Amino acid sequence: MKIISFGATDPGKKRSNNEDAYLLNDTLGLYAVADGIGGNEGGEVASRIAVETLEEAMPDLLGDANRTPPSGVVMKADPRLIALRQVITLSNRKLRQAREQDPELSGMGTTLTALLLRNNQAYIAQIGDSRAYLLRSGEFTQLTSDHSYVAEQVAASILTLQQARLSPYRHVITRALGIDEEAEADFFAHALKQGDRFLLCSDGLTEMVDDAEIGKILAGSPPQEAAQKLVAAANEQGGVDNITVVVAWVTEI
Repeated sequence: MKIISFGATDPGKKRSNNEDAYLLNDTLGLYAVADGIGGNEGGEVASRIAVETLEEAMPDLLGDANRTPPSGVVMKADPRLIALRQVITLSNRKLRQAREQDPELSGMGTTLTALLLRNNQAYIAQIGDSRAYLLRSGEFTQLTSDHSYVAEQVAASILTLQQARLSPYRHVITRALGIDEEAEADFFAHALKQGDRFLLCSDGLTEMVDDAEIGKILAGSPPQEAAQKLVAAANEQGGVDNITVVVAWVTEI
């Protein structure tokens, strides 16, 4: 499999610090975006711990097919999904330990959206409101579901998508790493096709730029240029939050 990838991050126009972090690892086929919460140092620490734990732990987790899965995981499950479940549990544990050891980090947590490209499959783990998208044969699709208050309101037909974009509660997330004793993430696999383009991003992009424009930019440029254009578009339309994007293009299977 051949993959061309690129990541970009920017604090945006309204904030001096950047609480986002991202991961690019073409050797593993592993990519991620994390958006920290907890303010300044706390958010930055949380997102960094999440992506560093992902990159450090996954080689070992993927390399041992005989590893005993954690309690509650069915043995017949795909070992790559098991590995993602384990690394989410490990990240959550590390974040909670850091919170307990340093009172200044007591409110920190982070979103995490991770993509693993292996075995002609895209494996995704997601918690929070950072998103994964797929561009395939001209069709741009959101693969993940936001774990947020407004997303739940939209799902319940209480708010429209337009109302959700304007809601004062649009930044309230209902799940995150490091907050609860058990992290409730979503895990799934998606069959790959040659030419697939994946986008991972924090809400600093999706709050500023609508899906139609995001898809157009992703379709019209190679990964590096697309990532840079997406960050620029978010800043041009206000840049109210940190902006992080990762683009991974599967050029050959």
